Amino acid sequence: MTRLEVKDLSVGFGDVIVQRQISFKVAAGSIFAIMGGSGCGKSTVLKAMIGLLRPSLGSIHVDEEDYWAASDERRAEIGRGFGILFQSGALWNSMTVAENIAFPLKMLTPLDDDAIAALVRVKLLLVGLGSVGESMPADLSGGMRKRAALARALALDPDILFFDEPSAGLDPVTARRLDDLIQELRDGFGTTVVMVSHELPSLLGICDDGIFLDAETKTAIAHGAPRVLRDECTHPAVHAFMNRERMPGDPGGLHGHH
Repeated sequence: MTRLEVKDLSVGFGDVIVQRQISFKVAAGSIFAIMGGSGCGKSTVLKAMIGLLRPSLGSIHVDEEDYWAASDERRAEIGRGFGILFQSGALWNSMTVAENIAFPLKMLTPLDDDAIAALVRVKLLLVGLGSVGESMPADLSGGMRKRAALARALALDPDILFFDEPSAGLDPVTARRLDDLIQELRDGFGTTVVMVSHELPSLLGICDDGIFLDAETKTAIAHGAPRVLRDECTHPAVHAFMNRERMPGDPGGLHGHH
């Protein structure tokens, strides 16, 4: 079953088009990667998918419903089925971790405080942070902050989770833990995951399918599972990215672009 379908999407700001004529489908219960080098517009495409940026052209269908053609109210309703984890984690520093997770539940559900507190405990346990509810975000490590933000993204039991560079800034072990957690959510709850990433271990380790965006041509130049693209795609930019070889004319190789 297709959970999300992007058709002939072009995104940009004013007259500046960042990516054009992108089409892909995200199967329900899959982990789908939006790949590409720095500055190719991965996050801009994600913004259109989660409702932060109206596409210049094309459409985005969520369970066959045209998201951007819907009314503001209906879009907000569809958006409640989204869990979103931004690169920075974006926790509110003035609230405890538990209050951060409770916030969407207080805003968007009729649940009372006891029910919300119980749900917050469940979400924290789910991400392996059972004991840090009363901590402030500033007191947590980067990896714990990411997991706390994930617990908040899970607060409303989303059907679709969107991640923007989930493992950016994390050490390899912590990044791997986060990947395992993303996979467990998919396997345990059937959650559909869309992630923007250029971290090869994550892409190759957990993603079932994906699209590769190119900064130069401003469109998608490859489509498929990251492992398949690594082994079989002959496009030089994709091959270099997936195998992390030096690009022609790039003395530093791709390692410099973190």
